[in-house]
Amino acid sequence: MMRHRLKTFVWLILIVSFPSFAASASFPESTSFTAPSSIKASYEIYKSGLRIGQIEEVFVIGKDHHYSIVSTTRATGLLALFKPGRIIISSSGLVGEHGLKPLKFTDLREGEESRNRAADFDWDTRQLTLIEHKLSSVVPLPKDTQDRLSAMYQFMFRSLDKADMLSFHMTNGGKLDIYDYRITHGQSVTVPLGTFSAQYVASVPEAGSNRTEIWLAGDFDFPYKMVITDPDGGSLAQVLTKFTTAP
Repeated sequence: MMRHRLKTFVWLILIVSFPSFAASASFPESTSFTAPSSIKASYEIYKSGLRIGQIEEVFVIGKDHHYSIVSTTRATGLLALFKPGRIIISSSGLVGEHGLKPLKFTDLREGEESRNRAADFDWDTRQLTLIEHKLSSVVPLPKDTQDRLSAMYQFMFRSLDKADMLSFHMTNGGKLDIYDYRITHGQSVTVPLGTFSAQYVASVPEAGSNRTEIWLAGDFDFPYKMVITDPDGGSLAQVLTKFTTAP
């Protein structure tokens, strides 16, 4: 059970399907803020206070207005004996006036290649190609669509200051869903780096569904902490331990 939850957790928070509430809403308008050219972030994954995994992420914006994000997850401690392979998730695409516009998403699992997923975004024809292992399907591509990795970095480009709800489409390579969150301002979050003012973003409660919570903090509204709680009360936490940027 722990092994299964680790796999589903990595940027864990967004692979869980939530019901639709407000399909017309999306990320708020972009801000005038200039994103850093690169970000390196490290996270620890905890289950019931026990450290079970580590995530390393690198975000880069090139001079050609393209971006790339690579997230690598490794199990730690005893779990690493049973799960030695890495999970490597990547997103690449364009950076424009509305933030990130994904073109390619991949989710690769060492030793479990049958679980690999990918998504190709064709914004000209407004089609999204979903690829699971060797099977593919094509679905319409809504204008606000993010992949499960780019969605977390998209917060940097959108102002949530005046928003109480957030709704957007997102794909994990296997499906495309709409995700709905409530926003609470004026909160705080404590991580190994210190205590910070934060915006609290949480999934709309739904009986029998996982509960997703995100704390956005720092100069860039970056995810400092994420928690997923399952219907039985079990939870996993992803906590920021290192964060460096370049202008």
